[in-house]
Amino acid sequence: MTVTIRFARADDVPTIMRFVRELAAFEKAPEAVVSTEALMHEGLFGAHPAAEALIAAIDGTPVGMAVFFHSYSTWTGRRGIWLDDLYVTPAARGGGAGSALLRHLAGLAVERGCARFEWWVLDWNTPAVELYRRIGAEAMDEWTVQRLSGDALRALAER
Repeated sequence: MTVTIRFARADDVPTIMRFVRELAAFEKAPEAVVSTEALMHEGLFGAHPAAEALIAAIDGTPVGMAVFFHSYSTWTGRRGIWLDDLYVTPAARGGGAGSALLRHLAGLAVERGCARFEWWVLDWNTPAVELYRRIGAEAMDEWTVQRLSGDALRALAER
């Protein structure tokens, strides 16, 4: 059983969307996915890609993905990598695909001169939190996420 990591290709979009839907179901928010294959294709492979994706495969079969993009820190004066989604299928969990994706992303961050590699994790996702602690990630407990969307976003934009 060999885990390989590669950059996603345009023909991976249906697989990526399947993984996104499975991740949303795991995170108890399946209705939150409003993206489509067309939107995903544009976001990853359009004229101005917003993000990049990696595919983890075991013996050639896709079993996971990481979708990420660059952030920027004025404090460090350098880019970072923001991991938006990390997903491994239930059957492949514990087989090293998640760790391989994280290692690959850390390598990209170093190669690209990034100061940080960051992501969110749901506090109830104990296996993920435990993995992140084992690899040396630290919780940023003093920070809280703020979000504007939907009507609140439009209302502020119209002020």
